[in-house]
Amino acid sequence: MKKERLYEKVLAWFGTHMPVAASELHYRNPYELIVAVILSAQCTDKRVNMVTPAFYGRFPTPQALAGATTESIYELIRSVSYPNSKAAHLKGMAEMLVRDFNAEVPSDVVQLQRLPGVGRKTANVVASVVFNRPVIAVDTHVFRVANRIGLVDATTPLETEKQLTRHIPADLRPIAHHWLILHGRYVCTARKPKCETCGLQPYCRYFNEIVRQTKTASTKV
Repeated sequence: MKKERLYEKVLAWFGTHMPVAASELHYRNPYELIVAVILSAQCTDKRVNMVTPAFYGRFPTPQALAGATTESIYELIRSVSYPNSKAAHLKGMAEMLVRDFNAEVPSDVVQLQRLPGVGRKTANVVASVVFNRPVIAVDTHVFRVANRIGLVDATTPLETEKQLTRHIPADLRPIAHHWLILHGRYVCTARKPKCETCGLQPYCRYFNEIVRQTKTASTKV
């Protein structure tokens, strides 16, 4: 199947079977989202959502967070992964927001990446989710699913992002990001993908070239 046709089929399937898809992180504004995304690095959304209510209550604004000590930040996020470095990043991020951005989270991906603790993926998440910018954030789920299906042939997140951006229409990129994440989180899982119940079987390279061939070989033995 040609790449253009594959994208048409896969995007149409998601549009039909997952018309509503959004971040599972809890937030109410751009500031809360950027905090949550920084905390979510190598950590589950479920764990982050357990931590953020108290965090938002204690530090409801960038000004409040900028004035906090890293020790007080650490105490509220100690149950997430890498709390020491994340505490420092959160404080630095808030200080820069207050100093350079009038305490407003920028919508531009380049400006977002100036903030401590904000790499390309985090910047794309914030720009896409709260500002509806036509960018695609590539996390481990997006990377895995896009390569397994055959949407991309990439060895790095950046190359995956470039190929997805090239083929996915701008108006679909924000939701496509969530389609791929949620599919990877609940169906196309890392260790035991649920191929037998996956509606993308007809289009999936992994299923047709590996799973199906393995089954065929086993039946001939």
